[in-house]
Amino acid sequence: MSQNNVTLKQLALELNLSISTVSKALKDSYEINENTISRVKALAKKYNYKPNKIALNLKNRQTKTIGVIIPNILNYFFAKVLLGIEEQANKNGYQIIICLSNNKFKKEVECLDLLSDGSVDGYILSVAKETQKLGQYKHFQKIIDDGYPITMFDRVSQEIKHCDKVVIDDTEAAYKATRHLLKLNCKKIALVSTFDDIGIGKLRVQGYRKAISEHSAYASNELLASIHNKTDYETVIDQLLQEHPDVDGILATDNVSAITALRVAQRRNIHVPNDLCIIGFSDNKISRLSSPALTTVSQHPLEIGKTAVNLLLERINSNDQPQDYKKEIIESELTIRESTKKHPITA
Repeated sequence: MSQNNVTLKQLALELNLSISTVSKALKDSYEINENTISRVKALAKKYNYKPNKIALNLKNRQTKTIGVIIPNILNYFFAKVLLGIEEQANKNGYQIIICLSNNKFKKEVECLDLLSDGSVDGYILSVAKETQKLGQYKHFQKIIDDGYPITMFDRVSQEIKHCDKVVIDDTEAAYKATRHLLKLNCKKIALVSTFDDIGIGKLRVQGYRKAISEHSAYASNELLASIHNKTDYETVIDQLLQEHPDVDGILATDNVSAITALRVAQRRNIHVPNDLCIIGFSDNKISRLSSPALTTVSQHPLEIGKTAVNLLLERINSNDQPQDYKKEIIESELTIRESTKKHPITA
């Protein structure tokens, strides 16, 4: 390697390290171990490396822009989180660039790469469903190693330690919802889930199981109905009610499943809520306008979005000072409506 105009990239290649790691090592960052710092500084001294001041100034100049990656723009929850992000970002003088992963791993990687050219100061994102299924998270770590902070919300990766996270307590939310059905004296409660194979779905299953296991008077076994394709909502729920006509409570992990259960029950002349109580997740307009109106777990998506922005800006403005990574838990609540309000039966 020539000693003339040696670049950070050339040092990184020779050391088999990322550019971000080399840069941090030269600054004695707390994130880099002493052995790596010694190796980097020795090579930099060997080649008489001098940082490019123009490039450094460009790198240190904030864009006042946040990259936001969401799995589904048509989903009410994500749309409301996005609104919270946009409001809080604008309040702090930031703009946002929105990318859609469409719940695909490859698309999520492309979104990160697209914005990693200096267009944004950091990312707010919810992990794609396919990414969680594949267990592939190296693209997030690469972005973090390149010096970009990330705040994850809702669907987060436990594999990525060096980022802040905003979630609800999904286990507790499902636990409280199932407890409500138990208090209504439901004898056979089914959990209908569209994502029991990813993080938040698994946590909601845990909450459901915990509630029925703790209820000494509950005699039925757990009953899980999984929906994996958008075209299977009615088929799965219709089969559930056909095979288990004594089901008198349904907790759905999303509102489409809950509304579908309501419609299938009505077609089968099952009275909601006297014969079947139904609870959904996410308090959107359809839950309030359905007949009967749907009881739901309210996740407060606006607050999730605003909290995510606050955490990211705190990280951006920390100037590389040591700071513990945070996991903020937004309190959920059960909004009671007609789908769980049993009426007295008159003769």
